[in-house]
Amino acid sequence: MPSMRRQRLQDALVVGNVRAFLRAIRLGEGTSDDLGYRRMVGGGEFTSFVTHPRRRVWIPRYGVWSSAAGAYQIIWPTWSSLVAQYGFEDFRPARQDEAAVALIAEKGALDDVIAGRAREAIELCHEIWASLPGSKAGQRTETLDRVLAEYRDHGGTIAT
Repeated sequence: MPSMRRQRLQDALVVGNVRAFLRAIRLGEGTSDDLGYRRMVGGGEFTSFVTHPRRRVWIPRYGVWSSAAGAYQIIWPTWSSLVAQYGFEDFRPARQDEAAVALIAEKGALDDVIAGRAREAIELCHEIWASLPGSKAGQRTETLDRVLAEYRDHGGTIAT
């Protein structure tokens, strides 16, 4: 049986706005397609969901090494920390989704996402996902209009 903290992540995943927000994140991370859960930074793929691939990839455009993997491009140190906190057994898509919700919650944005305050949630989460509007990471970012359109296209509602 999952811990109460982990149960909160799983409960959040049945909320339409949460599912839509996760899809909006995937837009900018380049993982919107069916293979997104297997995607490595730079476009390659990994084959096993037993654990995070822990493979470092050189990104010449930014002059950095990265271990970002999966639908939410989670780096190995972050994944390792999440495993310690939540006990994730593997890197399957369901665990990646739970991990993304955990990161959203850590930024204090989960209540905003659930309530449809997508703009506020993006503002809180752009430090995690460098592709979100407002990120200062120096990588390519999506426009707010494009992220919100993706969110709405996947059933997300905007609070009035």
